[in-house]
Amino acid sequence: MSNCLIIAGLQWGDEGKGKVTDLLAGRADIVARYQGGANAGHTVVVNGRQVILHQVPSGILSPKATCVIGPDVVLDPETLLAEIESLLASGVMTDTSRLVISRAAHVVLPYHKALDGLREKAAGKNRIGTTGRGIGPTYEDMVARRGVRFADFCDPERLARRLDMALPERNAIISHLGGDPFSRDDLVDRSRDLGNVLCRHIGDSGAVLAKALDAGQNVLFESAQGTLLDVLHGTYPFVTSSTTTAAAAFPLSGIGSPQSHTTLGVVKAYTTRVGSGPFPTEDEGEFGTRLQDQGAEFGATTGRPRRCGALDFPTLRYAVRVNGVDRIALTKLDVLSGLDSVRICVAYRLGDETLDVIHPDHFFDPGLTPVYEEMPGWKDALTGIQEHSRLPEKARLYVDRIERELGVPIPIISTGFERDHTIVLEDLWN
Repeated sequence: MSNCLIIAGLQWGDEGKGKVTDLLAGRADIVARYQGGANAGHTVVVNGRQVILHQVPSGILSPKATCVIGPDVVLDPETLLAEIESLLASGVMTDTSRLVISRAAHVVLPYHKALDGLREKAAGKNRIGTTGRGIGPTYEDMVARRGVRFADFCDPERLARRLDMALPERNAIISHLGGDPFSRDDLVDRSRDLGNVLCRHIGDSGAVLAKALDAGQNVLFESAQGTLLDVLHGTYPFVTSSTTTAAAAFPLSGIGSPQSHTTLGVVKAYTTRVGSGPFPTEDEGEFGTRLQDQGAEFGATTGRPRRCGALDFPTLRYAVRVNGVDRIALTKLDVLSGLDSVRICVAYRLGDETLDVIHPDHFFDPGLTPVYEEMPGWKDALTGIQEHSRLPEKARLYVDRIERELGVPIPIISTGFERDHTIVLEDLWN
């Protein structure tokens, strides 16, 4: 395989990327988060302890891995500091020197969060369903060239100058939407206290990654959200504000494409979605309710219940293509235990056409109809199984069907929340 791995979600997020990253980070020298912000939550369970990570890369649970927050990550200093303090207090994290934050990462400030919430409230029934964490407004400032980067945040004078450029317009919009404007001086003072702790981690993340790859070290790139939430390739406008696909890992991190790398797509054994937007295979009946209950399908960031439905092959084929997937990690197979049958979407009908691969924009067409099949279910509990041979025959048939339909091997199968509740059929490092 390769010393460079990219982990990307192939659905609407919540696929289990945190667990998969944690599983593979044990042999990684560097784990790099390359996009997104505190709107993502990666849940990892180790020795019965649940750890939810919003900004610190999941590799922090590996005692040797350096964790890099890249330049396209939008950084919330308040939640990052609270997360670091929580990890230290629990003993999960013992060495903060392993964290590097790109000097070019843009910073989420209180007015971004206020603007996010006020816009959602004003949109009413047309709201996007954001997490309210200020992610979208921060990315807006980035591309409008009025953003505050981490290097600015760490220098009070530079920060004041940047706020003089950005704050008047943001305050005008906030006031228009019924909110209270922000004081530049208050923001600088607030940032100074946070910066005293966080700014010791500032660095050139691209240089760190390039040096490691040149030295043959193992580097793992970790994404947030999923392909169908990608701002370019997802169910626009019901998407996040960043590029979530695997191909973005290198340019967003500040390095050229390595000669070889492996892209591992993470797929949940069924489909879920949080928030608004189209979801053609959503099941609002007994099947969907059971998935939600058995799979503990509640958002790690918002606590909102996830919408649940059937596995969707046409959409997954699209995601495999967009990401250039080499291998798949299948998660939450254990949640399907106890069902008489498991519903899967094998195609879509649109007028006279049958679509085996579908673009997310088609989801907005009222004439689109999923084509379903029922596969036989299995009664045996799968929780904790580590050997492929111990899977019930019908569970193996389900995994084989996914491999066959997507044309990609599945060397990792998750059978529970714990790190070791996993079947590993192939060494993805080297």
